[in-house]
Amino acid sequence: MRNRLAGSWLVWGMVVLLAGGASAEAQKKARIRRLDGTTLTGAKAATIARRALADQHVTGAEIAVLNGGKVVWTEEFGMRDVGAKLPMGPETVMWGASITKGLFSSYVMTLVDAGFIELDKPVWTYLGKPLPQFDKYKDLAGDVRWRRITARHLLSHTSGLANFAALEPDGKMRLHWEPGTRYGYSGEGMNLLQMVVEKRMGKPLDELMRERIFAPQGMTRTSMVWQESFQGNYALGYDPTGVNLGHSKRMNPRAAGSMDTTVGDLGRFVEGLLAGRVMTAKAQAEMLRPQISITSLHQFPTLANEKGDEGSRVGLSYGLGWGLLSATKYGPAFFKEGHGEGAQNYMICFREKGDCMIVLTNSENGEMAFRTLFEKILGDTVTPWEWEGYTAAGVAESRKNQ
Repeated sequence: MRNRLAGSWLVWGMVVLLAGGASAEAQKKARIRRLDGTTLTGAKAATIARRALADQHVTGAEIAVLNGGKVVWTEEFGMRDVGAKLPMGPETVMWGASITKGLFSSYVMTLVDAGFIELDKPVWTYLGKPLPQFDKYKDLAGDVRWRRITARHLLSHTSGLANFAALEPDGKMRLHWEPGTRYGYSGEGMNLLQMVVEKRMGKPLDELMRERIFAPQGMTRTSMVWQESFQGNYALGYDPTGVNLGHSKRMNPRAAGSMDTTVGDLGRFVEGLLAGRVMTAKAQAEMLRPQISITSLHQFPTLANEKGDEGSRVGLSYGLGWGLLSATKYGPAFFKEGHGEGAQNYMICFREKGDCMIVLTNSENGEMAFRTLFEKILGDTVTPWEWEGYTAAGVAESRKNQ
């Protein structure tokens, strides 16, 4: 095994130079403004990225930086398919994992804008019958608190639902607290809101998001379900030892994490969001307004309640679909992670100057490179790394509990 892995990372090193060559040549003169006002060239950023990704055995990555709300540098590194020795490219489709939630939430806010959804109306009223009468939610029948769950609760991860019912000790869905009173990350909550949205709009989520988000923002390589057009250029996922996990070709949309995308498309989305082309200023202000403060030591396991002070130093909270830092020396920021088998992703955007960074990886080792990448390229020294689990101890704990 060790010899096989050593060979894989050696191939990575050779291919990353080839993959990054043409892109680095085009991007090397780009100037990236870091959060502290210093600058570095695209060539220097690429050198930093290659070293950080290789040091942590990250199979492949796509990276973008925005300054002033515009993409100023993008580059691809490593391989999308180790066995076939295929390098990452600018059009390589990657699994967005939970970054899906941020874009889904943005879509929901366009419905709020248009009057289709009310943030504070109990969601079951959109469904035509009580929530426990749907088989998936039958276990909530004995708890009347389901009647009070709203879209605001689901978007801000304060509904009281666990991340997923399948992770409960008995596999049953339950509410752990009064909706709106405490933060607890919940993919289950996003999928419930998806059901409400599809019922309200009369279409599947993949069509709805393509019409209102992806197509208007020019995101031609993004979809909530697998597209045959992705077949010729997509990234396989890899576990921490370099084992090929394939690519999750989702045929059913899931608000919690089915989106395929590219870093270029996500850059276009963020450009549109910051320019006011995705939703009204009023809706965006509500989406990025702190809904609940977060004082937990770690984000996962999400139901744990061990207290920490890392978040309070940067104003850690949750908005509607996005994590927020409201008290940093660089001004307010919104962020979203993406965790999954064969994928680790992270993006953050500092709103005052429109300085942002997006990293997509097709490796479960990706999160170990995030701190170096974001600190050295963007100058982000304020992300709560321990809370995120982007530390050696955090990654070890996460893998132990998988």
